[in-house]
Amino acid sequence: MKTINLLAILLLAGTLSAWAQKSEIDLSKSQVLWTGKKIGGSHNGKIQIQSGTFELKNGEIVSGNVVIDMNSLTNDDLKDAGYNKQLVDHLKSDDFFGVNNHPTATFKITRAGKFSADKAVVTGLLTIKGKTEKVSFVVNRKENVYSTQLKVDRSKFGVRYGSKSFFNDLGDKAIDDIFTLDIKLALK
Repeated sequence: MKTINLLAILLLAGTLSAWAQKSEIDLSKSQVLWTGKKIGGSHNGKIQIQSGTFELKNGEIVSGNVVIDMNSLTNDDLKDAGYNKQLVDHLKSDDFFGVNNHPTATFKITRAGKFSADKAVVTGLLTIKGKTEKVSFVVNRKENVYSTQLKVDRSKFGVRYGSKSFFNDLGDKAIDDIFTLDIKLALK
């Protein structure tokens, strides 16, 4: 009887170790930096992560979810407080991200490749301003920190202001459709 109980415990322990382990994102060690370009210049800043988790199995990403607090959007390059506030308020307005109606953006991992030389391709659903698009990108891993540079086409999310995809007569007022997110996610 003792042999059967010991065997059952060993089998259960082996089964449990094969399951995915959920890890929370360490918000104090994680960051999202944004850069948007226009003719003749660019702007950059930060957006805070509200919450997030990864599920890992044997060191590989199985699934994950990240929630971004769009109200936390800041600008780092404009030093004049008035211009800085004006830009941030405009980015939060319905012209851009409509933060009053869409206070969060989300990313849900739907598929992740195996890591090779600490790099893997991740695919998922990115939701901005209530619109969801499938995106894929390469993730770099260093211990418990995952980083990537994600290029987002804002026109696919209904962010039309100053976009040549929607307006022909913008001239030098055009704003690039692609904005960049440099993301670093540290797990607890």
